[in-house]
Formats: sequence, C-alpha cells, structure tokens
Amino acid sequence: MDEAEPFTYDGGIVAPGETRNIRYTVSETYLGDAVRMPVTIVNGERAGPTVFLTAAAHGDELNGIEVVREVAHEWDHDGLAGTLICLPVLNVPAFLAQERYLPIYDRDLNRSFPGDPESTSAKRMAHEIFRNFLAPCDVGLDFHTSTRGRTNMLHVRADMDDPEVARVANAFASNVIISSEGPSGSLRRELSDSGVPTITIEMGEAHRFQRPLIDSALQSVGSVLAEFGLRDSDTVRWPGWRTVIDDSSEKTWIRADSGGLVDMHYDRGDLVYEDDVICTIANPFKTENALMRAPFTGLLVGILENPLVYPGNPLCHLVRLDDRTQRAIEWNRRADDDDW
Repeated sequence: MDEAEPFTYDGGIVAPGETRNIRYTVSETYLGDAVRMPVTIVNGERAGPTVFLTAAAHGDELNGIEVVREVAHEWDHDGLAGTLICLPVLNVPAFLAQERYLPIYDRDLNRSFPGDPESTSAKRMAHEIFRNFLAPCDVGLDFHTSTRGRTNMLHVRADMDDPEVARVANAFASNVIISSEGPSGSLRRELSDSGVPTITIEMGEAHRFQRPLIDSALQSVGSVLAEFGLRDSDTVRWPGWRTVIDDSSEKTWIRADSGGLVDMHYDRGDLVYEDDVICTIANPFKTENALMRAPFTGLLVGILENPLVYPGNPLCHLVRLDDRTQRAIEWNRRADDDDW
C-alpha cells in the first residue's frame, strides 16, 4: 500500500493523520488588512485521493456552507484514506456583505477561475484559491444555491460527456443531472478541463439554511467518498430514479408574459403534466389573470420564490422526462402516499 503524503500549500504543510484549520490570505481590504478565507484540511493516515468541497463562491449561497462545515468538523475521519480540502466560504468579501458578487466592482468569482495573479481582484483571489487548494486535488464538489428570489431542487450540473466527471456525478446520487460543460471561468469547468473532475451541486435558495437539503447533500457526499475509496464506512447510493438532461430541447425556462403577482401552484421537484397550470399571474385587483401552462410533461427543477414579476421574468425551470422516468416518479410517489 502506498504511504500517505503530506498536503502542502503556500506557507504550510499538513502531515498524514493531521487536521488543520487555517485562515488563508486571499486579498486585502482598503486598509491593507488581510482578507482571510477559512480552510480545513483533513489528511488521512492512509493514502488515497484528495477531494475538495467548496461553498459560497457566491456570498449569499449558504446551504453548502453547512454541508462543508459538517463534513469537516462533525464527521469521524478515523481511517480516512486520502485528504479532504474543505472550503466553506470561498468568496469572503461577498459573504461578509451578504451579496452574490464581490462588492463594489460586482465581479463574479465563479467566472474568474483559474485566475490571474496580475489581473482583477477577482482573478487574483481565484488564482490563490485555485493554485493552492483546488488544482492539487483529484475530485471536486462545488455547492451552490439558486439566486435571490428563486429556489432549486437538489440536482447536479456536470459535463457528462467527460467519463471522469460523469463518475463523480453518478456517485453523488441526485435524481436529476443537467449535463453541460459549464460557463467559461466557472470553477467546475476550469478544474474539469485541467484534469480535476468537478461537479456543481445546486440546492435550495439563497440566504437560508434548509435542513432537508443539507441532510440529503451530506448523504451524497458520503456516497462520493465511498465511490473513490476514502471512507469504508459509507456506501455508494442509488437515488431510486435518475434523469440526465443533455439537450437544450429537454429543458426550458418558463417566463412571465405579463407583470403582476404570482400564485405558484406547484413546488420545486414536483412533476407537472403538459398543459397543467403551473402558476397564475394577476394584477392587484385580480381582474386579469394570466395562466402559465406547462409546455410538456416534466419536473420543476427550480421555481420562483419572490411573487412579483415583470414580463419576461423567469417563473420556473422545467426539464423534460422520458416515459420510463415519469413512471418511476409516479410509482415512488404512490408508494409514499400509501406509506402516509
């Protein structure tokens, strides 16, 4: 068996069998004070892959923070074969301001990877994070939520045309995988392109801890670690049913045709049938109602939370289901109803 090796970063080293909490400087404030990012490195006594978990690349996306913190500080890591790099808050300035993007210049850290030490503040920060803590890894899990005013069911976004990325995505055991390369400059795309298979996990809404989603995500982290041999105590999960969306014709954003107040008739994760009324948009007097119907049978991956819309605002994200997946969902829901 190979011997476990130390994990090194600029200014430090974590030996096999050691766990270290550090605050790593990624930038400076206007006063020249350090902007420090929290990092927990758990280096197992046994050799194995290095896996990173990241959250809050957008500073108002909180669910993933709790996932990463619990893996780092509440799980028993005795017998760990490999190394865990846990970064619960990537975008410290945005997190402190409780904003999505870096304050003042409004730059998106998740469009700034792999970074550049001589470019913008966002790219300099991305460079430090990428070089020290992400590029040395073998597998990556990047946690996100929907943007403000919307919510997502737990699902994975991954480039399923890449076999190594697909292995990570399948091991995470979500019901829905949306396949794409990801935007240029995004953490998952740049790392996957550099040989570190990485997936994005979308779960819930901004500015919240949502316990059921956090618990489900924690189970799936254990599944990934089992798949890659880091934890003998976990097993690789099968979610019961799964659909992989890999064509733009299989998904759509349904947008408001009129302004007004929205009455949403379904929740995230619900199955809707073609021509079902997903929501109603009404004026303040309720004298004019616009019925927004499902263009095809599918699953509501994301829905509006803020009920106020202008024409063109997104109402929900609908993905198409094949007949087999639809039957599986219907069977599972009938079984749940019988149990209840």
